[in-house]
Amino acid sequence: MEAQTAIKVVALCGSLRKASYNRGLLRAAMELSKTIKGMEREYVDISPLPFLNTDLEVDGTYPPVVEAFRQKILAADSVLFGSPEYNYSVTGPLKNAVDWASRPPNVWADKTAAILSAGGGFGGGPAQYHLRQIGVYLDLHFINKPEFFLQAFQPPAKFDSDGNLIDAAAKERINAVLLALQAFTLRLQGKSE
Repeated sequence: MEAQTAIKVVALCGSLRKASYNRGLLRAAMELSKTIKGMEREYVDISPLPFLNTDLEVDGTYPPVVEAFRQKILAADSVLFGSPEYNYSVTGPLKNAVDWASRPPNVWADKTAAILSAGGGFGGGPAQYHLRQIGVYLDLHFINKPEFFLQAFQPPAKFDSDGNLIDAAAKERINAVLLALQAFTLRLQGKSE
């Protein structure tokens, strides 16, 4: 029997707040993924990225912090987004990161992706749908199901005061997303599970 190839997942949070609930979702996902055989994970901080400005591109090169970010995306098989919702869309920092990685050559192409979001009434749903629309143009392939939206402000408490996920049912749902992402990635790569 052939050994299973590990997939590499990078996690990106669209919120810059330390105690962000969306960052808490990603922390929980990173911890849960340790129990999934064949999945490597890395959290990639987008906060150091400058605002997209093509004047910063010189002779086809990018600022070092941008190039380092692009290389992490390029080396990944999959992307796990923690996407809060601002004004029914993705956050400015997340869109900035997406745009930097889409500059030629587009390093998002042919990656698989999934989205976790926590928020108010819709649990981040409108932002997820915008991110999916952006992904179509970038050749980023999102899993269709399961979707993960968490209404973070309804009792009982879903997070502790540091933004860590404490809701057991939500953790089970995140685990299902991770397993679906792994299976989808292997299927698109033509590898068996």
